Amino acid sequence: MKIAIIPARGGSKRLPGKNIKLLGGKPLIAWTIEAAIKSNIFDHIFVSTDSEEIASVSRDYGAKVPFLRPAELSSDRATTNDVVTHLISWFEKEYSQEVSNIAILQPTSPLRNAQHIQEAFKVMEMKRAKAVVSVCELEHPIQFCNQLGVDGSMDGFIELGDMKRTQDLDPIYRLNGAIYFLSREYANRLSELYSEGTYSYIMGLKSSIDIDVDLDFKLAEFFITNGD
Repeated sequence: MKIAIIPARGGSKRLPGKNIKLLGGKPLIAWTIEAAIKSNIFDHIFVSTDSEEIASVSRDYGAKVPFLRPAELSSDRATTNDVVTHLISWFEKEYSQEVSNIAILQPTSPLRNAQHIQEAFKVMEMKRAKAVVSVCELEHPIQFCNQLGVDGSMDGFIELGDMKRTQDLDPIYRLNGAIYFLSREYANRLSELYSEGTYSYIMGLKSSIDIDVDLDFKLAEFFITNGD
């Protein structure tokens, strides 16, 4: 069985109510639910939430929300590993079937679409991967980044050997949080994900927008409203 898990906690300190905040005329979480459904990959699409309001919206858009998270998984200290492990354990008891593949799809990536999900799963199959994780190219060279001294000093901020033209630097990639495909063995072991057998799926910067603060939301709204 292939299942998608969309983790969506009700509390958000930096952007309150973001998971159901209207984006392009529909709740933020709806973009991820619809992409998962349209991909035609999953036997079940679940939303894991502690919010009845998020649960109701998620059901309206076609996801399954069989329960609200227990209290111990509802705080900002609860990890994705905890949430995924809890849902898989419930599923295998409830359905008497073992999960083969799990996708974790964050609702804060509204520009990740069905095609991205399909392509990431194709990497999983072609590579016979244990896991596939989406990444994008780092927006600015990491060689131009460093910590500042306590007094704001930039002494030693950049080493002379790192002062190359941007076009001469090799690309560096970062996690974008949009897609995680996992084999069953990684349930309760997400800390071991970045190891042999895990491969990347590269996405563009626009598709990699991850909504955390209001500026992210406005940027996603711009692209959804104006297209390319």
